[in-house]
Amino acid sequence: MTKKASKPFDFGNLDILKDPEQAALYLEEILAAGDMEMFKEALKDVAAARVGNMTMLAKKTHLAREALYTSLSRKGNPRLDTLAKILDAAGLRLTVTTA
Repeated sequence: MTKKASKPFDFGNLDILKDPEQAALYLEEILAAGDMEMFKEALKDVAAARVGNMTMLAKKTHLAREALYTSLSRKGNPRLDTLAKILDAAGLRLTVTTA
């Protein structure tokens, strides 16, 4: 499987995150930078754009709203299954590729 070439994400317009391909690109760019705090913030942006508020996200993920706030906070350390549920609710999924 070959990796698709990517283009830089336009951080000026978060409405663009309603598009799943743009949301995935946004998260990929931040993961590539290696900033996990920024990734959690970006995941909140994507969830807000694609799912709605935290209450709606909690219903879609079957996780407590408070747990979502904690997991996605600057001090949070979300588990892999939590990240997978949030991404799934946003219509995305985790993948692994070669470096």
